[in-house]
Amino acid sequence: MNILSPPPKAIDDATSFAKTDTLLNPRFYTTDFAALEKIDVTPVRAEWDALMAEFARDVNRGHFIRNEAFDGVDPKALPSGLHAEFLHFLISSVTAEFSGCVLYSEIKKRIKNPDLKQLMAYMSRDEARHAGFINDSLMDFGNRVNLGYLARAKKYAYFSPKFIFYATYLSEKIGYARYITIFRQLERHPENRFHPIFLWFREWCNDEFRHGEAFALLMRANPHLLSGINRAWIKFFQLAVYATMYIRDHARPEFHAALGIDPTDYDMRVFRITAEISKQVFPITLDFEHPVFRAGLDRLSDLTKRMNATRNPVKRLVLQTQAGATFLRLFLLPGKSEALPASVRMSPAW
Repeated sequence: MNILSPPPKAIDDATSFAKTDTLLNPRFYTTDFAALEKIDVTPVRAEWDALMAEFARDVNRGHFIRNEAFDGVDPKALPSGLHAEFLHFLISSVTAEFSGCVLYSEIKKRIKNPDLKQLMAYMSRDEARHAGFINDSLMDFGNRVNLGYLARAKKYAYFSPKFIFYATYLSEKIGYARYITIFRQLERHPENRFHPIFLWFREWCNDEFRHGEAFALLMRANPHLLSGINRAWIKFFQLAVYATMYIRDHARPEFHAALGIDPTDYDMRVFRITAEISKQVFPITLDFEHPVFRAGLDRLSDLTKRMNATRNPVKRLVLQTQAGATFLRLFLLPGKSEALPASVRMSPAW
């Protein structure tokens, strides 16, 4: 297995790149379906039913449809570096969205638990729309991902249900924070909107936020997932998600420059938004202001670039070891204990 994604310029086939298994590329997952049967939402029934009613209303039913804003879009007109990095962004995004669609569809087919079955139907519906919409934009590049082939060919990693809950909750909430931050930036500076897909980000982020709310309710209804050794797992997943985002974003300097965003400032803003939201359910959050934290993320980003630049297996092993030690150092930084609020449901703060 490759350790890291190849540089964006190395992508010449979207499906092949999406299929590649790396630590930074989105992955496909399977889980313990029998354990999911035991999940009970009774403690949060009123909030759960209200959220399912929101899913059923499907306010974004007609949102993910291309319109005249896409007329005349020519990715070849973008500078070569931006073209490559934007392509990298789209392929990673469609892979992540489709990964969720595949997992949720499989859970829906394999379980009888009516509450989870209903949620997974809504989640897979939304993720399929997202993946299809991004894939349509990839067609403008002449480089569409073959999603049917990807579902059959991609390797699947096993995650226990609680890991699925932690990772999905974080991914959805950080997705909300990313999309709304970019949307607001381009609302202030429309001259930097180099592609029409960004016009869809405001309503899109509502889907991400709603998905995260569902997993927050699942965890709050099953508080054993939030205590004991699970506090360490929650901290681990936060660091893994944030570090992955930081490394990916700092590998796309021209993409962020075109948006008028400094990737470090952007990432820290997204981290703070996500951490503030995640206090609704996580008993511990990371201390982003700790002086070692930023330095550690910068070191991980630098080590990643150096690993991508060498084919020497010994050098790569040394760099991987250094990256592992840096990650461990960040994990051992003290976190912030949070007092969980009485109610878990939130509304997006724009």
